Amino acid sequence: MLTRRTAPVLAIAALAFAAVALPAQAALRHIDGTVVSKNADDHSFRIETQNGNRIRIKVSASTRFERIAGFGGLRKGLAVEVDAKSTPNGLVATQVETRGGGGDGSGDDHGSGGGGVDDGPNHT
Repeated sequence: MLTRRTAPVLAIAALAFAAVALPAQAALRHIDGTVVSKNADDHSFRIETQNGNRIRIKVSASTRFERIAGFGGLRKGLAVEVDAKSTPNGLVATQVETRGGGGDGSGDDHGSGGGGVDDGPNHT
């Protein structure tokens, strides 16, 4: 049962939860590119996007690899799709997969039937 005292407390708690949840969700990026280098010493690789940007991405123990034999399977020239989160130390991959792995040949397996309209504002 809500009282005059608990209602404001619940409202403040809901706002605090929303403020914490939104930045974490907004920090995830989807990046398509081609591997240009790999650094085993710091568990990172660089990709070049279609517009020519080179981006360094680190991997962690929790990075998932799909249709790639882990970090060791990354090689120069491999077309990849990377989901990465922004951290104070740069981008960390949450998932890495070969590009076009959806089976429809479109190069986009993120739910829009290959049209790319579902990729959102953080898609590179």
